[in-house]
Amino acid sequence: MGKINADDVQFLKRPQGQDAQADRSLTETVHQIIEQVRTRGDAALREYSAKFDQTTPDQFEVSEAEIERALADLDPQTRKDSEFAIAQVKRFAEAQLATMKPLEVETLPGVHLGHRIIPIQTVGCYVPGGRYPILSAPVMSIVPAVVAGCDEIIACLPPGAHPAMIAICHLAGAHRIFKVGGAQAIAAMAWGTESVPAVDKVVGPGNAFVNEAKRQVFGKVGIDALAGPSEIYVITDDSADPRMLAADLLAQAEHDIHTRVGMATTSPRIASETLAEIERQLETLPTAATAGEAWKRQGEIVVCQDEEQLIAWADHIATEHLQVHTRDPHATAGKIRNYGSLFIGQNASVVFSDKCCGTNHTLPTMAAARYTGGLWVGAYVKICTHQWIDDHGIASVAEPAVRQSRTEGMQAHRRAAEIRLRPQDIDLITGGKCDQ
Repeated sequence: MGKINADDVQFLKRPQGQDAQADRSLTETVHQIIEQVRTRGDAALREYSAKFDQTTPDQFEVSEAEIERALADLDPQTRKDSEFAIAQVKRFAEAQLATMKPLEVETLPGVHLGHRIIPIQTVGCYVPGGRYPILSAPVMSIVPAVVAGCDEIIACLPPGAHPAMIAICHLAGAHRIFKVGGAQAIAAMAWGTESVPAVDKVVGPGNAFVNEAKRQVFGKVGIDALAGPSEIYVITDDSADPRMLAADLLAQAEHDIHTRVGMATTSPRIASETLAEIERQLETLPTAATAGEAWKRQGEIVVCQDEEQLIAWADHIATEHLQVHTRDPHATAGKIRNYGSLFIGQNASVVFSDKCCGTNHTLPTMAAARYTGGLWVGAYVKICTHQWIDDHGIASVAEPAVRQSRTEGMQAHRRAAEIRLRPQDIDLITGGKCDQ
């Protein structure tokens, strides 16, 4: 099937869409924050900390004593569970890194090409505060940087973040931790201040201000991606369990009232039963105020004609998390190409990746899965090419380079190639007598 759009499918429940009255001054506000931090450093950080976080830390960097206190106060079982998550993310990142190999190849006699895998020197990991202390958040951004071999790993988190987040940043492998949040943290990591070092790349999710700040500093530093609100979609046939579908959709809906929560199915029965089950489960869900609002605003249920249309719709929405609940989920999954991360079969809930199974939960949103994957160990390394050419190689590549340069009128290029082809005629070549 070719391109598909919303007019091609049947909606049992249609989302309201994003609020058209959203703050249109966001871009300018963030620009001002960045400029203030860039020009005034720590002084601006103190002002924004007082304004946005209602606190001004004595110092921005978390001290060794604060780290020890956070570790001591960390619930023992929470620490064990976090260390389990760290181990799983590390294991998977190590396996991913092992697939990336240095390269040396002789493409023509005497022409040697290759690449090296070089860790980014300094990375900044933004750790969001938000509605919940999501303990897996620092694990997902810091552990792959450790595995990649980055020299310095900086973590920034809001001053009001739960103390357990400081402990997890340390356990995950951050070298330095700073109590700076929001757009000002992104600006500080991009430009550097008296306290916060400048980094080479910024990673990690955050709110709309953090996202906009990452967009504006891109170029000065690298970024992983621009992340919108969380998303989950489930595609099903008539074999799915509506209770499980509802539970998984609401699990993501409790993140934020802007979470996109949806399902597409070939079964009208599953569609209607899941809709009823979501309403039933919301009645007893402690976080129903958030999850219910997200479902009301952004929830959608789509009925497709057949599996072909179901696959086409999945590729069209290119969602962050895509669960596949069909009779042969592996076969269905193999036909889909646009997703942040794929959850194959009813046992593979998004919640396991969110917390501890090992895949990274920082993933593309807003249909960016059409052109990129999520955060992974490869985001923390550079693949840098090199070449060396012996005298035999010159015979293979110099003449084409000379001819192409002459055709393009780039005579300095032509000279640089011809000097190597005929070094005995160097005076003639550089004297301009052959420049035509």
